[in-house]
Amino acid sequence: MDSSHASPGSESGKRVSVIFYKTEAGNEPVRAWLKDELAREDRLLIGLDIKTAEYAWPLGLPTCRPMKDGSYEVRTHLPSNRVARVFFYVDKFQRMVLLHGIIKKSQKTPVDDLELAQHRMAQHEKGVTQ
Repeated sequence: MDSSHASPGSESGKRVSVIFYKTEAGNEPVRAWLKDELAREDRLLIGLDIKTAEYAWPLGLPTCRPMKDGSYEVRTHLPSNRVARVFFYVDKFQRMVLLHGIIKKSQKTPVDDLELAQHRMAQHEKGVTQ
């Protein structure tokens, strides 16, 4: 997964390229969540589902699900009956922008997490200059 402006298909077979949402301060919240808060096995499983989306986009259930306002979630089943969600959208350059990641604690996705993903999507869209 690269945070550059690579065009889709630049890596053989990819339908979309993955980038991490970056804050104005240059932080990448999803990358930090993956590296700092999750076990290696969880990262590998989530990464595999993101990779599946890169190569098979557009993709539906069970791996991806549309949310609202053009955003989606990658759904990953983890050991011990846990479920991870990585919210993303596909920008005008056909890049899969990873916005926010969570381990779900209830059946319904928390509104605060959805709103944070939507806010980051809006911020990213404003900052895209290519």
